Amino acid sequence: MGLVERRLGRQGLEVSALGLGCVGMSALYGPRDADESVATVHRALDLGVTLFDTSDVYGAGHNEELLGTALGRRRDDIVLASKFGAVRTADGRGYTVDGRPEHVVAACDASLTRLGTDHIDLYYQHRVDPDTAIEDTVGAMAGLVDAGKVRFLGLSECSAATLRRAHAVHPISAVQVEYSLFAREPEAELLPTCRELGVGLVAYSPLGRGILTGAVTDAATLDATDYRRVDPRYGEDNLALNLRLVAALEALAARRGCTPGQLALAWLLHVGDDIVPIPGASQRRHLEENVGAAGVAVTTSELGEIDAILAPGVVAGSRYPAGELARVNL
Repeated sequence: MGLVERRLGRQGLEVSALGLGCVGMSALYGPRDADESVATVHRALDLGVTLFDTSDVYGAGHNEELLGTALGRRRDDIVLASKFGAVRTADGRGYTVDGRPEHVVAACDASLTRLGTDHIDLYYQHRVDPDTAIEDTVGAMAGLVDAGKVRFLGLSECSAATLRRAHAVHPISAVQVEYSLFAREPEAELLPTCRELGVGLVAYSPLGRGILTGAVTDAATLDATDYRRVDPRYGEDNLALNLRLVAALEALAARRGCTPGQLALAWLLHVGDDIVPIPGASQRRHLEENVGAAGVAVTTSELGEIDAILAPGVVAGSRYPAGELARVNL
């Protein structure tokens, strides 16, 4: 089975229509199973997934090491994306942001070692550093391209204005941002700017951190280490309101003959062929369900129904706690 490819940017980067977000294999969502994670990577390869997304901050480097080992000799069959710039604090409970040119170079070299490769296909700045000019950061990233260590450049959670400044220094192939039926903020300014400049959009958390699958109905059932316990949209009052929206989506999906998660991904795929969702999965069964969304054809009428259910602004709660929200869309 294969997935149709999509182009990110105008520099020649092509990837599968759906990618694989790998953070959950090392962090954020409770207990992890390394063997199942590796099996999930291998299954993704068999299903035609070619875009694999990681970061040096996921599991403090563990995720890059796991992914590099899992890919093994098939490394050159895929597009490997990683990120730099989010640096864990000493207590491991938070992070700072570092976009200094010297950090860009050092972080890339460390990631290459952990990934077991001589180049990263798509290298993102994970968060914009307010204390370092974006021109300086992207200038250092461009140097990595010149050195052959990186092929294409990206930014994560940047504003439209920051994207314009960065793109003027070196072509940006992709912007990674949270985008889903539960997070439609990019539609206002960032997505139009991406399209004006010819920049692809990689949508992370396209299932609303799992809420759009209908699988989580009570945050108290989540593992004590699961990030969603502090996610505002999973807060008790907000969750009750948000689950009503999910129930409406579930009803439409049942009528359509797919799961609500598949319908949410299919909607995103229909927004434009310049958008590539990267739903996370650390289990094969979740991966297979997600990839199945590529076969769900959504009609114009159904798109209208989905938009009516989950119009921009109807979701209860912000997409991050206040402290983290201050670091996005700079």
